[in-house]
Amino acid sequence: MPVDTQIGEVWIYKVPFVDSKGAKPRPVVITSTPNHEGDVMGVPGTSKLDQGCNAYQQVISSSDLLDGKLVCPILFSVSKQMVFSPRFFAAKVGRIGRESLDALLRKVLAFQVENFDKGVRSPKKFIPGKSHVPVSGKVIGVPEIQNMVDASLDAWLTTGRFNDAFEKRLAEFLGIRYALTTNSGSSANLLAVSALTSPKLGKRALKPGDEVITVAAGFPTTVNPIIQNGLIPVFVDVDIPTYNIDPEKIEAAVTEKTRAIMIAHTLGNPFNLDAVLAVVKKHDLWLIEDCCDALGSTYALQDPSLLPAKATRKTSQSSVPGSRHVGTFGHIGTLSFYPAHHITMGEGGAVFTKDSRLKVILESFRDWGRDCYCDPGKDNTCKKRFDWQLGSLPKGYDHKYTYSHLGYNLKISDIQAAVGLAQMDRLEGFIEARKKNFIHIKGALSSLEEFFILPEATPNSDPAWFGFPITIREDAPFCRVDLLRYMSDKKIGTRLLFAGNLIRQPYFEGINYRIEGELNNTDRIMNQTFWVGTYPGLNGEILDYTSECIKSFLS
Repeated sequence: MPVDTQIGEVWIYKVPFVDSKGAKPRPVVITSTPNHEGDVMGVPGTSKLDQGCNAYQQVISSSDLLDGKLVCPILFSVSKQMVFSPRFFAAKVGRIGRESLDALLRKVLAFQVENFDKGVRSPKKFIPGKSHVPVSGKVIGVPEIQNMVDASLDAWLTTGRFNDAFEKRLAEFLGIRYALTTNSGSSANLLAVSALTSPKLGKRALKPGDEVITVAAGFPTTVNPIIQNGLIPVFVDVDIPTYNIDPEKIEAAVTEKTRAIMIAHTLGNPFNLDAVLAVVKKHDLWLIEDCCDALGSTYALQDPSLLPAKATRKTSQSSVPGSRHVGTFGHIGTLSFYPAHHITMGEGGAVFTKDSRLKVILESFRDWGRDCYCDPGKDNTCKKRFDWQLGSLPKGYDHKYTYSHLGYNLKISDIQAAVGLAQMDRLEGFIEARKKNFIHIKGALSSLEEFFILPEATPNSDPAWFGFPITIREDAPFCRVDLLRYMSDKKIGTRLLFAGNLIRQPYFEGINYRIEGELNNTDRIMNQTFWVGTYPGLNGEILDYTSECIKSFLS
């Protein structure tokens, strides 16, 4: 007669399992409700523990049971899950407790995720001229999807355990004290600038009308937060072939109104940090490093006296001795985790700092502007929740609902953080792949320098290239749009260097800004520059196809 079963129960199955030592009944953990025929899914176990325990196995002992008793610990392999008929269950042993059952069922799902990936997401063969060659894209697989499923099973929809783990891993990788996630790289830049306007910074706080030195050859949201906070962007021209701020022109841009410098490491190529930090130190300026395209890029300062007082540790991941990760030289660094970037969590970003005071301010602006710094779902971290007196609020007003800044809500979900955490395990491989792809492209195009200016790394740097920028020489017998159309017809993706010259964009009409000198190279980039991809999803075959298509256009 069939028996009633519940998920998590351990039963002895009467039909013996056969192995090399003979046949005997085995314990089975029920892992599903009955189907229309009354059958259930279950995982058979063995008392043989000498074979070790992998990610899809779990040892259950009597201490894991809510009731009943096992004569010895049992190893359950979820890869052996199968259908069982309750008619052959001989005796109930007991029921597994919630914590152990939770772990076992998560392994069941993780195993199915791997099967799904192998069956559905197998890589497609590259067919020249038919397969699309993207400039960038995500590289995700089983670990990321397993983490997403794992996070969704927690039913914790805001930042939680995965976010805590990701922020810790990211800070450790960068060699910096604090890393905070946010919902995009653009939001990270907004938080970075907004934090420097905090009244908690006293006389050092940025105020409307203050000037911030930057460049116009880049992405809009490096500059937009300057404007959004009532500050004045001061544009300095860039250098070709590094595509970064011209170090010889920074000092001339400084006036009595200059309070900060905010620039990006263009396409992963670090800007000249010796030159920038010299100006920062001389004039007591803030420095924000936009690293949205530069996670993993490093730079070695030639003047150690320019290192901040709270210097970050050196990294051994760079080919340049004495290097540190970009973003850790200034006061605040920012990152993007959009699918195009070095690692992804779909939408997402991070802001990081070595300064504990800035960390609290950044967190406040990210979390509605509140003064409270409790984690989501937590109360009274400060141990004086009802003892504060701030503003003109009554004494004892709940600190959880006290606001010190005009803030936002720019957090991520824990599912996003789960993806990012899995990506951290791949990051060093991604960085090496980008460097390798850059070298491959440059070697393939080196014979074409009569037509193109090829990129160069900033001295003393080791870039984790986001892309491979190419500038067409002024005397070249062709124009950029014709080459890009040809490449598009060949299914090869290209991109311009973002906004080109930002001040020529439609939305910049009526914006208050200042230019130091002329932006000749910025205009040249706007008219003559494009870039192709270096991301890890590209291999030698694809990169060779790209370079051969460029050569065929020229012939």
